[in-house]
Amino acid sequence: MNESPSNPATQRGVAVRVRGLCKRLQGTPVLQDIDLDVAPGEIFVIMGPSGSGKSVLLRHLSGLMEPDAGEVLVGGQPVRAPELMPDYRLAMVFQSGALLNSLTVGENVGLFLREHRLKPPAEIARIVAEKLAVVGLKGQEHKLPAELSGGMKKRAAIARALVIDPQLILYDEPTSELDPVSASVIAEEIVRLQRRIGVTSIVVSHDRDLVFGIADRLAVISGGRILAVGTPARIRAHPNAELQAFLNVDFQFPSLKQTV
Repeated sequence: MNESPSNPATQRGVAVRVRGLCKRLQGTPVLQDIDLDVAPGEIFVIMGPSGSGKSVLLRHLSGLMEPDAGEVLVGGQPVRAPELMPDYRLAMVFQSGALLNSLTVGENVGLFLREHRLKPPAEIARIVAEKLAVVGLKGQEHKLPAELSGGMKKRAAIARALVIDPQLILYDEPTSELDPVSASVIAEEIVRLQRRIGVTSIVVSHDRDLVFGIADRLAVISGGRILAVGTPARIRAHPNAELQAFLNVDFQFPSLKQTV
């Protein structure tokens, strides 16, 4: 495995280890012998075409699905269903943002803390304001999701993930349905969070510009199998013909890891 990022803050994140992961859906193999290692504090991207198994793999990492064979370890602990309260703090940013339209932005962001009565109301309000400020949405607590742009909704979803001080954040197609400018803002936010809090980030995406802009390392998956794992430079130079056919596009911006 390649070395982990050098930022000292990365010690806050947790390591992720996948071995021999297999899954069939309705008799069809979807994941086949998946092996992956993600270092603490790393931005690791799982990339591949639609239907390649990316989202199914992400659901196994979150505990939303159980494998037919193999194992997933987060922080050295077997992944369990979210309601079983694992020993590590995991948050997920869904493709749609998954904000509740009947609640304000502030109510959405603080929902987990409020529903589980983890903090008193005044403390929840303080935490919500803090996390919204982190993602550039300071003062937006009283707006409804319908009043937000697509990019703002994604940032509000990230703020909601941050309220538990996560050690691992899973992102499912975070730039899906966004215009290029909004997609770039989300990409920059993912990198900034790594720099600020050292969280481990696993991003599922088929957005090649996002992938090569933010990844410390990435895995390319096709047909439920891993074609290659490595740094962006190594993946670009990889000899696998199927991988290169998928990557045969022009890249629109250089690595954000060097500029953010």
